[in-house]
Amino acid sequence: MESKSTRDQIVEAADRLFYQHGFEHTSFSDIARDVQISRGNFYYHFKTKDQILDAVIEARLGKTEAMLSDWESAGATPADRIRCFIELLIANKGDIIRFGCPVGTMTTELVKLGHAAQPGACRVLSLFRTWLRRQFERLGRAEDADALAMHLLALSQGVSTLVAAVGDEGFLHAEVDRMNHWLDTVIEGTDRAPAPALRH
Repeated sequence: MESKSTRDQIVEAADRLFYQHGFEHTSFSDIARDVQISRGNFYYHFKTKDQILDAVIEARLGKTEAMLSDWESAGATPADRIRCFIELLIANKGDIIRFGCPVGTMTTELVKLGHAAQPGACRVLSLFRTWLRRQFERLGRAEDADALAMHLLALSQGVSTLVAAVGDEGFLHAEVDRMNHWLDTVIEGTDRAPAPALRH
């Protein structure tokens, strides 16, 4: 297997450190030390931390696109594919319990910093939103597919944030079960059943 280029190693290390410690609190020295290269070699590839951030965002976009493509192939039905998204919380539970969602934490930090790269980071969330909307459309919910996609994204982000705050793996599993149950109600159409009439 071909070894990774120095540039790829820098981007991979920066991605991990930005996730674990935040963009603002990760320095050039932190990344160079992690990759074990000299500052001179480091500057050959990247002159500023913003350039590294842009490369990290592009790498995340590429990985997300590849993952969504894999889910398209693996899921026999739109519901199966949506469950791939829901179960991602379980697959990454170790990191989520410690650090939260990598997409949400970066986007939130860049918003707080007023950073110019924030719209780029939001593109990862947009990929998920567009992909989920397409799956809900295929479930026959074209009229509210985007609202359903945003609702599921909100559930996922909220669970990630709370799990990172309280460190409770049991809570994570329970909430994933609830999301899967909610999806069942969407499939059955019972999520929009009329409310019972009020008795006077």
